Amino acid sequence: MTTTAHPTLAAYTTELVTDEGVFAGLAPAWGRLYRRCGTATPFQSHAWLHSWWRSYGTPGRLRLVLVRYGGELVGAAPLTLVHRPLPTLVPLGGAISDYADVLLADADDGRVAGALTRELAEAARTALIDFREVRPGGAAERVYDRWRGPCRKVPDSVCLELPAVSMDELVGRLPSSKAQRVRAKLRKLASLGVRRDVVPPDGVDAALRRLLDLHRLQWQGRKVTTEHLQPRFQEHLVRSVGPMVRCGDAVVTEFRLDDEVVAVDLTLLAPSLAGGYLYGAHPRLRERKADVAVMLLDACTQHTGTGERGALSLLRGDEPYKHHWRPLPVVNQRLLLARRRTAPLLTAALCDAAARQRIKEVRHRWKERRAD
Repeated sequence: MTTTAHPTLAAYTTELVTDEGVFAGLAPAWGRLYRRCGTATPFQSHAWLHSWWRSYGTPGRLRLVLVRYGGELVGAAPLTLVHRPLPTLVPLGGAISDYADVLLADADDGRVAGALTRELAEAARTALIDFREVRPGGAAERVYDRWRGPCRKVPDSVCLELPAVSMDELVGRLPSSKAQRVRAKLRKLASLGVRRDVVPPDGVDAALRRLLDLHRLQWQGRKVTTEHLQPRFQEHLVRSVGPMVRCGDAVVTEFRLDDEVVAVDLTLLAPSLAGGYLYGAHPRLRERKADVAVMLLDACTQHTGTGERGALSLLRGDEPYKHHWRPLPVVNQRLLLARRRTAPLLTAALCDAAARQRIKEVRHRWKERRAD
């Protein structure tokens, strides 16, 4: 079965799409809807999600809940079915995506959100719906507000955000002593002759392979996110980012020292935010006393200083080095939705989340005691 269509109010129709070929063909319509959803992030673009499915999806588990009006796509919830630890519908994008959400046009008066919510309830007859990593204000909140069954909202990952301003303004927010040190680091980068170049679309694939090679080199002998070293991740990144660059949803920057590429950065762009997703840097930069974090943030502000973005996101993670810039912590949300017959699944998920949070707190206190 490719799709299941249901008539709704007036000219609204809903579909449950399970066919990968249909998903591939949705790119133009998905792109038009994506541009009308101001809260969407690049992790909801068709290029990112369809590529993720090709690398990480399980055949037979695709669940796209769609709403159309007069044939035009006006709402979408990109999901996949998992069976462990519980039968659950979860967003496409998985752990390598910092944000998840549904797509609803900003101009929707509530009818599309209502139709999408009803079709989600149909799709979730025997499964829980678990929207992880929803940024505050995301379109999925409109579904949550209309859900008629048991539902709960719990905190998810912390993302740190800075205002979308120029580098000079970011430095100006710091205490004077820290600001002086950052300006000294910027002068050091200039004196070394570090040059940055935005990679044109036809050079993106090769630049991303260099990024991953440098990323592997910079983390050699240290703890690293192992998924970033897997062939499937490279295939996904190379396949998805080229189209995103051409659409203005991403930018790849190369940094050269003595005409050698010593760093490559991938920054994702949306009206709501810009965020550095992944980079690779040669150890030679640190040997030359170049501050890589300052270098990358300076490059990222080239895409935020115009005021076109809502925020400069440092994405998930509460690492100490990020706090040097005095960011604002923004907590993603986890939206759990069930029907009455699947309420026990919701209870089980909440118990699991509470247990994991408890373990996290114990580990944090243990690390603090070790540090003392």
